[in-house]
Amino acid sequence: MMKKMKFGTTNEEVSAVVLGCMRLNGAKDPVKVLETAYENGITFIDHADIYGKGECETIFAESLAKTSINRENLFIQSKCGIVPGVMFDLSKKHIIEAVEGSLQRLKTDHLDSLLLHRPDTWMDPFEVNEAFEQLHKEGKVRYFGVSNQNPNHIEFLKKAVKQPLVANQLQFGLKHTEMIDQELQVNMTSKGSYDHDGGILLYSRLHEMTIQAWSPYQYGFFEGVFIGNEKFPELNQAMDEMAEKYGITPTGLASAWILSHPANMQVIAGTMTPSRLEEIAKASEVQLSKEDWYKLYMAAGNILP
Repeated sequence: MMKKMKFGTTNEEVSAVVLGCMRLNGAKDPVKVLETAYENGITFIDHADIYGKGECETIFAESLAKTSINRENLFIQSKCGIVPGVMFDLSKKHIIEAVEGSLQRLKTDHLDSLLLHRPDTWMDPFEVNEAFEQLHKEGKVRYFGVSNQNPNHIEFLKKAVKQPLVANQLQFGLKHTEMIDQELQVNMTSKGSYDHDGGILLYSRLHEMTIQAWSPYQYGFFEGVFIGNEKFPELNQAMDEMAEKYGITPTGLASAWILSHPANMQVIAGTMTPSRLEEIAKASEVQLSKEDWYKLYMAAGNILP
């Protein structure tokens, strides 16, 4: 059964695994993808207005209409703020226009959640607040959050934004452990001690913000998947052995590693392969022991001081 979790400071119970729709326009059978996700308890759907330049949201709506799934049984999230190849834009005008566009493409009257996709150095928290208040008042967005932002970005927004910021989408996984490294390697000169993000993990836990882990199976800057990759023999050997111990696949184990952390995290599964979605969904039920969690952390090439 799919693990359920509280979404930020809200009273919403959502699926721990999220269906990421960035590659939906490349799916062989998007209807099958949606049906498989839903049948396995994945009811949280993540979009962005730039995915496929909007095409992914359109395909989602067309595919959903071919299923027996009710929109009311899904938690649909989208993101805005990137103008591809031009700029980041978190102005009131852009946020509202972006949401209107997503609603039209998704063929729905509201988003359950809206995230600001990337920081905008021109960001005016008072403009953001005006956009959020208007969208919330009109019933077009229920909850709000951010993506790829650090504590200072969030605190700057809170200067004016009245709506609670309940989630932050961040890259995290066994080969992207920077937020863990910095937390553990305090008062050291090791590479892992560098503070890249202002202590976002502890900040998120302190403020009960849900961390949504994106590209959890990738290494480097979209260089590829680390699972089964000969570049990481020690990690994959440990994963194979531990996956057998817990009765799941290595992909499932990489997901369970994230979901087992006591922070309020979700895993964004962007795979368009139905069988892999099943593996990931099954793994949501698995709670790794603390010892096994740290074993994988170190097998990924990390140190403990």
